This record gives sequence, structure tokens and C-alpha cells, in this order.
Amino acid sequence: MPILANPLCLPLRHSTDAGRSWARLIALLAVTVLLCGQSPPDQSQPGASQPDSGEPISTDRPAIAESSVVVPNGSFQAESGFLITSDQGQRTFDAPETSMRFGVASNTELRLSAPDYYRDVATGTGAASGFGDLTIGMKQQLGPTPGGFDVSIIVFLSIPTGAAAISSHGYDPGLQLPWSRKLSDNWSAAGQFALYWTTTQVDTRDLTGESTFLLDRQLTKPMDAFIEYAGDFPQRGGPRHLLHFGAAYKITPRQQLDIHYGIGLSSAAIDHFIGIGYSFRFQVTRR
Repeated sequence: MPILANPLCLPLRHSTDAGRSWARLIALLAVTVLLCGQSPPDQSQPGASQPDSGEPISTDRPAIAESSVVVPNGSFQAESGFLITSDQGQRTFDAPETSMRFGVASNTELRLSAPDYYRDVATGTGAASGFGDLTIGMKQQLGPTPGGFDVSIIVFLSIPTGAAAISSHGYDPGLQLPWSRKLSDNWSAAGQFALYWTTTQVDTRDLTGESTFLLDRQLTKPMDAFIEYAGDFPQRGGPRHLLHFGAAYKITPRQQLDIHYGIGLSSAAIDHFIGIGYSFRFQVTRR
């Protein structure tokens, strides 16, 4: 999910050395996977297959880590939801969390996150409500990669279209590196490394590194559940650690319902949140 829709990334409270370390780590990982992705796909290798329109829907939500695969070429996918966040006695409502993804090539998708509406967001002058910022981006699935991993790289830009009390008032870029690997017929592991440059004051940016790890269990053919750790490490303030649980149920191979719950594990993290969502995909053009 985009940073502005990520409950872990509501108002920043993080060391400069940590930010620089994350920048070096992400740069190294990005170069490594890009080099791995230069060779032609070898379909005999695990993790090298291209997304197929006949495959079941694979969504970014409800996990904090994005999906490690793109939507099939010519497909349109929309993911939406509703979130209630509680922090220090303040309850915030967030909807519709709409993310739109369109497959434009075998391993490439374009991404658009519509502005969310936030109600009762805590600010320096009290609670405020309004729309957040628009986000545009692109996702490239890499591979083949060693060890049967699915890996993608996502670049995005948040555009300051939101309400005065909600918007960051800056053009904020981000880089995400989601990955996943199947462990058995029913178990898989996944995670994400990310860097976010968020405007906090006029002409001032905070660099935040993010790391997530999750284990997913296929309970039945249409239903799976996960447990996820996520940590944010900003330049200013303390780190935010979060424990996240969720489940998804495929109504049809191309429609999905989800529910998730998260709880903060550090003083700088939010107290807890709960959300629900619905996603669908359909084929727009033939390949």
C-alpha cells in the first residue's frame, strides 16, 4: 500500500545515521536485483514466470508489504478499504484507500492511489478532516532471481493535492522492494525494504527506512491468513514497530475480501488499527 495509506506512517515521530544506513542498504539491494533482472526470463527457474490473466487475484492489501508480483498485462485491478486507527485516545477514520493498478507489459504495471478521506486526524492545532494526497507510480517485476524469489521494485511520487491540514505540501518520492518466496504448498514468506522521503516542513524532508517480514498460511483454497512485523526507522524521533495480523478470502478467483488488525509495539508507533477491504480484477485488453 502507498505510504500515505499506510497506518504505520501516520505523523512521523525517527536518527540521521539510521536513515543513511537504510539508503545504502536499499541502493545495494536495488542494484543487485536490477542486475539479476537483466537476463532473459528462464521459465524453468522458480520465480521466473510472468503473471497470467488466468491466475487468481494477488493484492497489495491488507499487508503493509506490497505484493511482489505485478498484475497481468492488460488487466485492471482496484483495491479499496476502510480503516479505523486509535492513537493516544484519538480515533481516526480513513477511506476509501483506493489503489488502482494496470498491467501495461508482461512485467510492468502503472499505479495510481486516489486521495483518501481522513476524519479527525491529530494535528498540531487539533483534529482535522479532509482528503490526503494523490500518488502515482510504476512497478517492475524482476527476475529470474536466485532461490525462487519473486521480487519487484516500485517507485512512486506523492503529489500535494490534499487538504491544507492533511497534505504534506511537498512532492514526496518513495522506493519499495517487495519480495516473496513459497516455502511449501501452504506456507510462504514475504517482506519489503523501502525508503520514503516525506515533507514535514517547508523545504524539509525526513528520510524513513522501512522493513517488513510476514508469514502467510493458506488455510483453504480461497482463504489465507498472515502475521507480519513492520518497522519504520526515520531520521528524527524513535523507531516505530508494529505487529500486524490479517486474512483474505477470494469470493471468486478475481474478487477478494480482507480484514486486518495491527498493534503498536513501541512508544512512537500508533496504538492499534483495524480495517476491512475489497479488491477485484478484470481483463481490459487482450495480449
